[in-house]
Amino acid sequence: MSDNVITILLIEDEDPHAELIQRAFEDQENSFRFFRAKSLHQARTFIAQCKPDLIIADWRLPDGESMELLPNQDDPLAIPVILMTSYGNERIAVEALKSGALDYVVKSPEALMDMPHLAERAIEQWAARAERARMQKALLESEAQFRLLAENASDMISRHTSDGIFLYVSPACETLLGYQPNELVGKSTLDFIHVEDRPQILKYTKTNQSGLLVYSITYRARHKNGRYIWLETSARAITDKKTGSIIEIQAASRDITERIHSQRALQTAHENLQEAYERTIEGWVRALDLRDRETEGHTQRVTELTLKFARALGFSDEDLVHIRRGALLHDMGKMAIPDDILQKPGPLSEKEWEEMRRHPSYAYEMLSRISYLRRALEIPYCHHERWDGSGYPQGLKGEAIPLVARMFAIVDVWDALSNDRPYRKPLPREEVCQYIYDNSGKLFDPKLVDVFLSVIDKELKIICNNNVAA
Repeated sequence: MSDNVITILLIEDEDPHAELIQRAFEDQENSFRFFRAKSLHQARTFIAQCKPDLIIADWRLPDGESMELLPNQDDPLAIPVILMTSYGNERIAVEALKSGALDYVVKSPEALMDMPHLAERAIEQWAARAERARMQKALLESEAQFRLLAENASDMISRHTSDGIFLYVSPACETLLGYQPNELVGKSTLDFIHVEDRPQILKYTKTNQSGLLVYSITYRARHKNGRYIWLETSARAITDKKTGSIIEIQAASRDITERIHSQRALQTAHENLQEAYERTIEGWVRALDLRDRETEGHTQRVTELTLKFARALGFSDEDLVHIRRGALLHDMGKMAIPDDILQKPGPLSEKEWEEMRRHPSYAYEMLSRISYLRRALEIPYCHHERWDGSGYPQGLKGEAIPLVARMFAIVDVWDALSNDRPYRKPLPREEVCQYIYDNSGKLFDPKLVDVFLSVIDKELKIICNNNVAA
């Protein structure tokens, strides 16, 4: 209907009746457009040229009966019809309504003057009937398409009740699970799922009830031969548009057993490689400790404290892996320092200090070509930089120094002052804390100093509590 104006074809051979009906519509000309035919022949000619939205037709016409215009099984969405007759006949009324007429009216002045109301009601009923017919047709087409895809798909297509009972299973189930479709229909999905994987299936079912309509899940399903295979299922919940409740669940499942085995083999290889990386780093650190016994144990201590510091600052687990490596390797560059300097019992000369200060650069040269250590380089390369720019090897200042190197610089000094050296005794903890606090904003990042001292305070309380308990 264009512009919301309803086009009505009135088929009536008697002028008085036609005039009475037309008069009833006079004050609604903005809603209805009227055309009249006096016979079936004229009506068919008009319908062929301009299909009306509604037909109001007298039962008997000079050239036949209006029943011929009613919808039929081949054309369920034909033009809606209201039939009129000059006399009441229950048999004719029943026949007319069964044949598809929307209404049956016995002619009287009151009934004809009420025709606009009848026409509006008929249009509404027809729209509802047409919508149901369209939905039924769409449903049948959708069902046909679903079955066509399901019967020919390599994935197992299935339909389930909201609590997991099989309603339909495609033939691919025999290839995947060894069962014929009729062996699964009516059975619960959970009966074929590994007991360890059932909780996650139930979790998704419960989540589904609260609105998760599409999801994908991986689990083990029992093959008919008793073995378990890995399936990946993509599921979609079909809901009632009015209530929102789940009508059924449609799913597509595929065998991913080989993929799972490959992923596990790859994961094992990755873990073995990571283990090799860590053992290699620990070997380097041990070699350095054996060469420079003066600082033996220092590397492990600063590594542990640096990780506690990093956790307090909120670093992720992935970041902690690289921070740990950087802390372990912070003095790796000393491997390139000659023995007569590194192991000299007395004070170093200015030239010897100049060589010693090159060890961060040596560490960079040694480690930067190793890809898995690149993210760990900031500590070995920059841990001797100072907040006020007085450090080395680059003389970086403030936040130009990488955060992890600023962190480690505090830890490194804390450990050096808190532990024995051949040339001095360790300083009391309070004095070390005071030294770090006094150099906040000079040697160390002031924001990090506050966090570090809170970490140390917590550590000292734990140590004291353990000593009391012992």
